[in-house]
Amino acid sequence: MPMRNFIKFTFAFLFLTLVISSCKKDIDVETASTNKKVEDYDNHVLHEWNELFLRVERYAAGYRPCPTANALGYIGLANYEACVTGMPEYASLRGYYNNINIPNALVNQEYHWPTVVNSVNRYLYSRLFPEVRQEFYNEIKVLAEKLENEFQADVKPDVFIRSKNHGEAVAAAVWEYMKTDPATFDKYKNPFEDYDWEANFKKDGDWVATYPGPGKGMFPYWGKARTLAIKEDLKLCRPYSTYTEYSEDPKSGFYAQAIEVYSKNTPTLDYQSEWVGEFWSDDLLDLTFSPPARWIAIANQVYKYENASLQDAVIANAKVGIALHDAAIGCWNSKYHYNLERPESYIKRIIDPTWEPNLDNPLTSDGGISPSFPAYPSGHSTFGAAAAEVLASVFGYSYAMTDNCHKNRTEFSGYPRSFTSFHEMANENAWSRVPLGVHFRMDAEEGMRYGTEIGRAVNRLNWKK
Repeated sequence: MPMRNFIKFTFAFLFLTLVISSCKKDIDVETASTNKKVEDYDNHVLHEWNELFLRVERYAAGYRPCPTANALGYIGLANYEACVTGMPEYASLRGYYNNINIPNALVNQEYHWPTVVNSVNRYLYSRLFPEVRQEFYNEIKVLAEKLENEFQADVKPDVFIRSKNHGEAVAAAVWEYMKTDPATFDKYKNPFEDYDWEANFKKDGDWVATYPGPGKGMFPYWGKARTLAIKEDLKLCRPYSTYTEYSEDPKSGFYAQAIEVYSKNTPTLDYQSEWVGEFWSDDLLDLTFSPPARWIAIANQVYKYENASLQDAVIANAKVGIALHDAAIGCWNSKYHYNLERPESYIKRIIDPTWEPNLDNPLTSDGGISPSFPAYPSGHSTFGAAAAEVLASVFGYSYAMTDNCHKNRTEFSGYPRSFTSFHEMANENAWSRVPLGVHFRMDAEEGMRYGTEIGRAVNRLNWKK
């Protein structure tokens, strides 16, 4: 071949190679850019799993309130960690937790994030609720398979399998981590453990078991559990002496707090107080979901109102779950540390032996119920304030909404109520326990203050890169 022709051939070959290489890069970039992120999907997969949680947990004996908060914390964390690769602005939280072996998503591979979420929840729900009534437990399998069939129709087989496997692998890692906390794992099976409340009664004002009820203290060691956001020094709220010292003197601040509860309930509640008390109660098994689950019900309404993306729902669920998880630990640690009696005990002993709280169970006809654990601080208040703070960080501190959680219920006053912010909701939730007769004002006020502090600790985690 003449030298001139050889040079022309070589030049043409190099030019063709360069063009092909350039085209390949363009194709690669274009292919990569078509991989959807979590924010590109709607929230319906997580919304449906949340709704199922609320249905199943309502009938889950031994779960309310602490094991429910524990479950929501780890479910929220698992969904977040499984999806974080598809949320480019967000960072994994795994560095906060020792000995948690969460697998990474494969680099430069496509995932269908709703399938990932579906797989996470199927795995964890099946293990968290093994002993709930069979018809409700079966709903876990039914929902998972319904969503799988829906997703398989729109997703390539390899992407579907990769996504399903990834969600399951992350859920399995979180489940193994859950099992390493002896203070919480499987404690729904024995909420009372070996705690003897009578042995812990040292002085007037200490908690005593009330009836109707189990006559035992529920979740007495929950405060020893592992937290997900707060540090050890935040596992104890301020002492109730911050508000008033214990006293039986009619001129004392403590007596005044008891009189406030008494006056709200004697002789009967006014309509507005009854509505507020029953609207927020969520105390009773089989009647409603539990107090921490209430805030997932609220979050789910927001997702629907806002047509939230799957990313917003995953982040909000994680924040709410972690906040509730830590609120249960700090609140119950504080309850059994300060060991303060319920208003019922104080009022019957000091003011009126015939008085009864206004918490009644329409399913059993039991009346005059006080929850079976110490009063201070209020669990409802701590859960509500913690959840309100983190929800506000996602959807705004002036987010107004109508809460339809108990719309159309006929067993109690569940008519919807409207609010100008999550904080207003939490504040009314806290106050509701006073006219209901199960808490002093200081229980509610400290729960609000303490829960807000827990929520802020959750918000301070390094969520973003």
